[in-house]
This record gives sequence, structure tokens and C-alpha cells, in this order.
Amino acid sequence: MHRRSPFVAALLSSSLLLSASAGARGAAPAYDVVIRGGTLYDGSGGAPVVGDIALKGDRIVAVGTVAGSGRTEIDAKGMAVAPGFINMLSWATESLIADPRSLSDIRQGVTLEVMGEGWSMGPFNATMKAQEAERQGDIKYDISWTTLGDYFAYLEKRGIAPNVASFVGAATVRVHELGEGDVDPTPEQLARMRALVRQAMDEGALGVGSSLIYAPGSYAETDELVALTSEAARCGGMYISHMRSEGDRLEEAVDELIAIARRSGAPAEIYHLKMAGRANWDKFAPVVAKIEAARAAGTRITADMYTYTAGATGLDAAMPTWVQAGGLEAWIERLKDPAIRARVAAEMKKPGSDWENLYIGAGADKMILTGFKNDALKPLTGKTLAEVAAMRGKSPEETAMDLVVEDGSRVGTVYFLMSEDNVRRQIQLPWMSFGSDAASQAAEGVFLKSGAHPRTYGNFARLLGRYVRDEKLIPLEEAVRRLTSLPAGNLNLQDRGALRPGYFGDVVIFDPATVADRATFEKPHQYATGVRDVFVNGTAVLRGGDPTGATPGKAVRGSGWKRCS
Repeated sequence: MHRRSPFVAALLSSSLLLSASAGARGAAPAYDVVIRGGTLYDGSGGAPVVGDIALKGDRIVAVGTVAGSGRTEIDAKGMAVAPGFINMLSWATESLIADPRSLSDIRQGVTLEVMGEGWSMGPFNATMKAQEAERQGDIKYDISWTTLGDYFAYLEKRGIAPNVASFVGAATVRVHELGEGDVDPTPEQLARMRALVRQAMDEGALGVGSSLIYAPGSYAETDELVALTSEAARCGGMYISHMRSEGDRLEEAVDELIAIARRSGAPAEIYHLKMAGRANWDKFAPVVAKIEAARAAGTRITADMYTYTAGATGLDAAMPTWVQAGGLEAWIERLKDPAIRARVAAEMKKPGSDWENLYIGAGADKMILTGFKNDALKPLTGKTLAEVAAMRGKSPEETAMDLVVEDGSRVGTVYFLMSEDNVRRQIQLPWMSFGSDAASQAAEGVFLKSGAHPRTYGNFARLLGRYVRDEKLIPLEEAVRRLTSLPAGNLNLQDRGALRPGYFGDVVIFDPATVADRATFEKPHQYATGVRDVFVNGTAVLRGGDPTGATPGKAVRGSGWKRCS
């Protein structure tokens, strides 16, 4: 911890005396909350200072030495005080409906969940609503909204602890107009897709998000993505992408993302940058060189990551995309055909020529099954695909296909793909922010029906504990910048991501000496430690390590809100 200077100490002592005097006179508190004597990491990346923070209403109103008193006074001596953290890739879309407390993330200091990796909670048509309702897993809910703006209003009315924001999904827009088949839009259809993007931007979307290794998002050609992103760019939005490849064709995928950014005029971000599969681990240097060359040439390219060597998705990433054309139900029907099964099994066992084969990248013994909707299959949770195949006396390929059919879902799966050395190297990149790529949930109730990737409970605490404190890869002030002002700036958010007067009161108080992740692949449902207090829009959602039950979260809308119709 940084030592407090004698001058600052004297000012703070004077401040406390003034507060006590005011209280003795019975004066009304000047502020709702005053956080006293913490080590302030303001989000800029500069050296921390010891001081106070005053909150009134939903805003920070004073930073430094606060003389007036607060209705609530919080002693933060010896603690780090920082802006609330931004989760750049959140799948809290459904988990916040089931439990608004957002405990797995709030307990790590996350105050903003950014959604929309290829798929967003609107715009929906009637067919999409029916399909989504049918495909729901453990969490059941009525889809009472239609547009992304409606979804924002739904969450705000329901009440949620964290703030939320979202990109509009390129796949969502595509399915709205084209269905789930491998088809190209006509000019008329593309015009309607562009109009849907403009509408979403007007409702507060941050830009266009794509996910290009999964059907039906994978069916989108580059020109289609440029067209959609151009609409977002005109409204101040950005393009963010789970690229077309993270392994064998990684460099080509980066080239495509840079081209989309340049042609559309939008800044772009790579979702969870990685070099997937041992054969691709040495691509770190050329990929970083491509990104930094684009940045030097004036195209704003950034990236985010999670702090683990394993990813998590579904068994769809183990099978060619052609078999998935038309959606989940069509995929399942095809997998019942012996001839199709033989072709799929053969293609699973070799690198994909036009699809990202994570089955090859990881191997059946490095694929952990985590999410079933069929209660009869839930005892398989936590086992590897290889283990289940051995139990059934079938090949891993046949077993994977059987599980999709039996479960009626893509089956949640963890894939071990990345190098720990590359994880460390990525953390040190100055343009790298962080996202969990997971729900924000509780270690109780409906969430215990399925497994989870430990990043759900530990992604941000792991950064601060293991990689900052223990391994000293980057200074704590730099880590805070990457969790706060960097993503806020990339997203063009106003009044978020810093400890400044006039900014929203999103504040986290944590102990740098004890912050740590506890979740493991064997026991994933374990909260992180070390975060003591969290404020969202000036209201405490975590005090003394315990959730308050408050739901002050709001929709954080992008720069096109109400000006992009």
C-alpha cells in the first residue's frame, strides 16, 4: 500500500474534525455517503493518493479531502477505492432475470455488465420469441419485450443491482430478417437489417456485436457486416466481434476485423482475444503486430480477454456449421440421420476448412460438460466428453452427437485451448480490457442445477490477485485503468469509469492484499474474496462483503440514444 503523505494526513485529520463539529451542532449531513481515507485509484492509471469520496444522489460530488459529513460514513483506511469495474463481455442476459443481485460479479467489483456478443435480447419477432422460449434451459421466463430498448426497460422496471449495456447482435438482426439458414440477404432484406441496427442504436445500443464461429452468425459475409456496422458508426457506435477464427485462421480473422473497421468507419474490438489450440500458440506476436500496425495507422482496434486458459461454449463448436443450418431443431433432426452422422464424425476428426473446430483444438479429454437442460443428463455435469464416451462405450464423436439430441440443446462445454504464457503476455498489453464471457449469478438456487466456468465467479478477482499482486505483471493502478476508464472510453460512455466529481457513483472498495478468485473447474460455484463495498449509482449493493438487496442498476445507453432514428 502507498503511504499517506503528512500533508494529506493533516488535511484528512482536519476534515474529520470538521465533520465531527458539524455533527455536534446538529447540522444536516452534506452528503449521502462519504468514503474516508481510502487509497484512491481514480481510473486514469496514475499513482494513487489517499483521500475521500463523497456521493450525493447517484453521483460523485467530491474527491480529495471532504470536510462535510455524510449520512453514511465509511472508513476505507488501508483499502483501495476505485471506479466500478466494467465487464466487457457479459452473459447476464438471463441470469439477471432469475436473480437481480448479480452476486458473482458484484462480489468482484463489477458495476456494469456489457452484453451483446453476436446475440442480443432484441429485436425479436414472433417466431424468434417462440424459439427462444422453447430453447430456455434452467432459467424460465416470459419474453414480454420485442426490441432491445424494451429489454432495457424490462430490466429497469424489474430492478437489478448492476448497470447494463448492450450491443445489438449481428446474428439477432440476421435471424430477424433471414431466419437461421445459410443464405445471403437480398438488397431489400439488407436494407431492413440496416434499419433494425439504426433502431437499436436509437434505443441505446453501443454498436454491432458479432460472433462468427457459430451458426447462424457464421453465415454472414464481410460485406453484410460492413453494412450493419456502417449504420452503427453513423450513430457513434463501434464494432465488436468474436472473430471468425481464434485458431488456425486467426491472422486472417484479425485482417477481416480491421477491414470491417476501416470500411465502416467504426472503431473495433476483439472479444476475448486468444490463440486457441497448441498449434496456434506462437501466433501471439504476429497478431499483436497486426493490431498495433492498424492502431498506428489511425484505426482504433482494442481487445478484451478472460484470465483463464480454457474457454466455454457448446458442443456446436465441435461440429461443422453446415449441419446446424436452420437452427437447433434442424440440427438435431439431421443428427438422427446415420449418413449425416458419419459425415459429421469424419469432419470432427480433422481441422475445419471453413469452420472453427474446437474439438480438434482441445480434444475430448480436455472438454468438460457443464450445462444440460435434461434432468436425466445432469449427473454428467463436470465429466469430460472422453469420460462420458467411455461410460457409454462409444466414440467421443458419436457421444457428442448423442448428447445434443438427448438434451435438445447445444450442451454447455468447457474447452482447454490456450497457453498460460499467452494469457500473461496479453494482460500486459495496454489496450487490453477484461470480460468474463459468463453470466452474473449466485452460488445458490437455480444456478446450482448446472456447472459453470470459474471465470463466472473469478475473472476480475483473478486479475487483481494472481496476476497483479502475486505475479506483478502490471501495477494495480494500470489494472484499474483497464477495468474502468479504458473500456468506458472505448464504449464512448459519458460520466463512467473514473472517480471524478459529476461522474456516476459507481465505486468499489477492496483489499489489494486479499482480493482473490476461489472458483475452480472442479468447484466453480465459489465467490471471490477481498471486495468489501460496492456502490452502483450512489447506492450500496454490497456492504461489508454482504449484498444489500438494493437494485439501483440502470441501462447505460450508447451515444446514438434518441438521435439515430
